[in-house]
Amino acid sequence: MRRPLALVPGLGPAALALLLVGAGPAAAGGLRTADEARPRVAHHLREVERLARHFEDVLARACPRFASAAEWTVWVDGEVDRVVLLLAHLEQAWVEAKTTPDDDVRRAAKAPRRRRGRVHALVDKLQGCADGHGASLAPEAVWRRVEREVPARQGEIALPE
Repeated sequence: MRRPLALVPGLGPAALALLLVGAGPAAAGGLRTADEARPRVAHHLREVERLARHFEDVLARACPRFASAAEWTVWVDGEVDRVVLLLAHLEQAWVEAKTTPDDDVRRAAKAPRRRRGRVHALVDKLQGCADGHGASLAPEAVWRRVEREVPARQGEIALPE
């Protein structure tokens, strides 16, 4: 049987207050109102939309040509960095949405998450472009980079409390 938090030995009211204040709005159950959360979510969704338009353009066009392998590497690194940023904004929109019980805000944050499938198409295209440049691009390495960098990027793009 779980005991109430206030009855845990050694955890007095002051310690409980510090625990709740330090945990942040979502973890402490101190939820934001929809009016507070909506602009935070909207900021991230605008960035997702901007980046998605860029990627749709990349997918629609022929592979760019570069004079050197170094130029190719700079371009592809920039595209992968944009993938990281897009996914970080998607995740951060959801983090912000979870701070409110408002279903409309949560649905708005979840809707663009279906765009993740387009990221796979983009990585496939980048791999094809690499082949055309006599270079190689391992999708597994791209996904490892994305997994490694998204959490850090989320911390960079998070809005202040």
